[in-house]
Amino acid sequence: MPRVIFFTNLTSELAQQVIAPAPQEWEVSVLPHDLPVSKKADLASDADFLILFPSSLEEAVLRSASGLKLVQLVSAGFDRMPIALLEELEIPLANNGGTNSIDVAEHTFALILSVYRRLTEMDHNVRNDGWNAIDSGMTTFTVHGKTVGIVGLGHIGREVAKRLVPFQARVLYFDPFPARAEVERSLQVERVSLEELLTRSDIVTLHVPLIDQTRHLMGQAEFKRMKSSAILVNTCRGPVVDEEALIGALRGGDIGAAGLDVLRDEPTDPDNPILRLENVVFTPHIAGVTYDTWQRRGLFIFDNLQRVWAGREPLAKVGL
Repeated sequence: MPRVIFFTNLTSELAQQVIAPAPQEWEVSVLPHDLPVSKKADLASDADFLILFPSSLEEAVLRSASGLKLVQLVSAGFDRMPIALLEELEIPLANNGGTNSIDVAEHTFALILSVYRRLTEMDHNVRNDGWNAIDSGMTTFTVHGKTVGIVGLGHIGREVAKRLVPFQARVLYFDPFPARAEVERSLQVERVSLEELLTRSDIVTLHVPLIDQTRHLMGQAEFKRMKSSAILVNTCRGPVVDEEALIGALRGGDIGAAGLDVLRDEPTDPDNPILRLENVVFTPHIAGVTYDTWQRRGLFIFDNLQRVWAGREPLAKVGL
């Protein structure tokens, strides 16, 4: 009988949603993610599978778990995992297979519309300034007819593209790995270079993992290429963007505005100058987290664990 340990900081209710699809005969333990390392190492020493949320784990725990068949993440991001150590120990790692892609795609649209319609300012004005509509629409915009550039056409990028079809926007994408022709046709997207995407787009939305090749993918040179009216949306990882360069671009008018779910440091320093910019809408790294997401994640996780237990390769494998 497989032994599964779920190290997590989720509430009991949400953790139970994640483990609900587990086969009845499996032994599944839900334990606090912040247990002392020695205790975690002891508990994991005879585990077959580890499930993690958040996506981090200490070296001593991995080295103690000599029988691990898979480390399964509940999240999509894997940038805080010790990939080199996992490869050394020959322990496979899998992320959530895009099961939060719907949630992140919807949040991406929430940020786009919040920036384009200046929703946070409008809300403040109705509450405090007597039904003040700011400027009768001089600085609010529609997505209809705009060009949207999607950087990264993975699970999330594709969900964003699907939702742009009814908005009747033109959609460009940049990805080192081109989508199949039939996928491009169904999503109504055009693959271009990053430089062309930045030059042509009214909205640029980022959906890439944080790896060496994507760290500071967006820097001063990239912002200089963008339209002065363009907006940047980031729901992937903060360090994909050079934060100082973004602050300079927003202050200097190189780009118009931004919608940010992620920052370089989280939580960020209260004195971070980006927090004082009025042309930014922030959310606290919450794009992929909704009440509805946990069941989808749990179904994928336990399907994946059962694949591995049956001797098959895991889906959504990272590295190795």
